[in-house]
Amino acid sequence: MTKIISFLLTVIMFLFPYANIPQSNVDVSTHKTNYTFVFIHGLGGWGEDTLYYDAFPYWGTLGGDMLKYLTARGFDCVAPTVTMNGSAWDRACEAYAQLTGTRVDYGKEHSERCNHERFGRDYSGKALLKAWDSKNKVNLLGHSFGGATALELAELMANGSAAERAVTDKSELSSLFAGGKSDWIYSVTGLAAPYNGTTAVACKEVINAKKIAPLNQRLVVAAVGGIAGPINDGRDEKDCAGYDLDIDPAIALTETWKYSKNTYYFSVPCCMTQTDENGVTTCDERDFEFIYAGASTVMCEYTGTTPGGVVCDKSWQPNDGLVNTKSARAPFNAKAADYSGGKAQKGVFNVYPVYRGDHMSLMGGLLHNNNIRELYVEIMTNINNQ
Repeated sequence: MTKIISFLLTVIMFLFPYANIPQSNVDVSTHKTNYTFVFIHGLGGWGEDTLYYDAFPYWGTLGGDMLKYLTARGFDCVAPTVTMNGSAWDRACEAYAQLTGTRVDYGKEHSERCNHERFGRDYSGKALLKAWDSKNKVNLLGHSFGGATALELAELMANGSAAERAVTDKSELSSLFAGGKSDWIYSVTGLAAPYNGTTAVACKEVINAKKIAPLNQRLVVAAVGGIAGPINDGRDEKDCAGYDLDIDPAIALTETWKYSKNTYYFSVPCCMTQTDENGVTTCDERDFEFIYAGASTVMCEYTGTTPGGVVCDKSWQPNDGLVNTKSARAPFNAKAADYSGGKAQKGVFNVYPVYRGDHMSLMGGLLHNNNIRELYVEIMTNINNQ
């Protein structure tokens, strides 16, 4: 009977997404700032301009369109659509074009080195932002690999690309690669973001080595090896999300990022496992979305050393089913401090308490409905009041 009631409530929440959910009374006019919030989806995700977003919004999922909820409360929100399995570089270029209403330019040096077209979709006249400059800043929020995408975008905005400037005539250079725009970004927030990569990539090999593996573990192989890339269009196999999610390349990517002393950084790590007094980490598969349960089980047991020498010991084992909680706190080369609200530090990753949930919990869940609206109101209000 409990399961039947739970199912009926889920159906009601899906059909009437604003029913029976506490409605926040937010007065943004009292906030210190109210810059636009840019939501960047993760691996396999989609933005607000896709045909199926209204039916199943990435930001909100079973609970209904969270961006509409937040917009109704005075927050200005946009959600670009970037390549599902593209590299952090490519996705950052795509987000920039949509925000500014320009044609996607992946860069002369990058496109030639990675063997793909330099230009992509043209968003001229379709800018998501009415204005974007040092007076009209933005707050970037990225879920999962969207967190790395957001930091890559912030890096390019601030410092551009020396490699692109070296081979591109000034008249043809994308303004993204020129840099000098660090003061256009007010904050960057990572939501279950694999800043330093994830052992899920290595677990793919562990699962492949098994003669018989459960279906949900096979789904890990399909996701990491298929959805994440490589992209089979003749390009360099490293130019994809799957490569940037591997621990060594992910950490190498963080080494290219310089964290601005004038920008606020926040992160919300997730965890759905438990570690006992003997240091043994386990997961209860019943608590997870089915597609993440298999990965979490293997990640709870995995230890090893990467080819680059990164030791993945037991501290890496707590996870949300796709991302190690340790990796989601902050890039290893950045300063980090625990954060629970109030005044935040600039240039430092202000790390919220670990959120109890699996990898899609911060989106509202796939099959497990999870009300996360109040959490976003809290996060965004904290940002606005810095």
